[in-house]
Parts: sequence; C-alpha cells; structure tokens
Amino acid sequence: MTQINFEKMGGLIPAVIQDHESGEILMVAFMDEKTLANTLRDGKTWFYSRTRNKYWMKGEESGNTQDVVEVLTDCDADTVVIKVKQNGPAACHTGNRSCFYVHWEGDRWVEHSNPLFDPDEVYKKK
Repeated sequence: MTQINFEKMGGLIPAVIQDHESGEILMVAFMDEKTLANTLRDGKTWFYSRTRNKYWMKGEESGNTQDVVEVLTDCDADTVVIKVKQNGPAACHTGNRSCFYVHWEGDRWVEHSNPLFDPDEVYKKK
C-alpha cells in the first residue's frame, strides 16, 4: 500500500487541483498530513498556506469551494492530483477560473486575465 511521503518534501507536498470534467489545471497548493486527512474526510480541499502559516479550506472566504471527486498520487508518493468539481465561477483568488492565466508567447509572458468576480469585493479586509 502506498503511503504519502511527507518527510521527503519537508512536511509539505504539492497538490495539483484539476477540474474533473475538463481536465483544466485550476491551481497548485501545498498539503501536509493534516490537510490531506481533512480533504479525504470532508470531501472538500484543504491546504496549508506557507505565507500565512495557517490551514485553510478552499472557498471558506469566497464561497468557491471544491468537491473532491478523485485523489491520485504519483509513483514517488510525494505529489497528489485532486480532481474536483469547482463550485462557484473561479478557483483563483484573482477571480480567474484558473490560477494559470499567464502564457508564454514567444519572447514574453502575457496575461490573459478574465476575472469572473471582483476579488476586492469578495476578500474585503476584516
């Protein structure tokens, strides 16, 4: 039986979040043992924020939660792919459907931003 190898990665593993229908990569975040356990238990995605040094459930502020459909690990058991049903229009805190909206176009990065909500309205400072 495969066990996720959190220690190999310093306690955190990358979690690639993918739309279960379209295959679109929505975001990449980090998980530790607790957030992966919460995700598997609750059926919602949980992550560890390295910048805020705290646990968070996707959508707890925006309402754009993610329902877990399938969880996979790679052959080294140090990364997971979580296929989700995205609730709400966007996965990215910028209001974009995906966090991957900046494209390399020949000689430069070009932003193809199309926010589906106003982040300033959704994430008002408390």
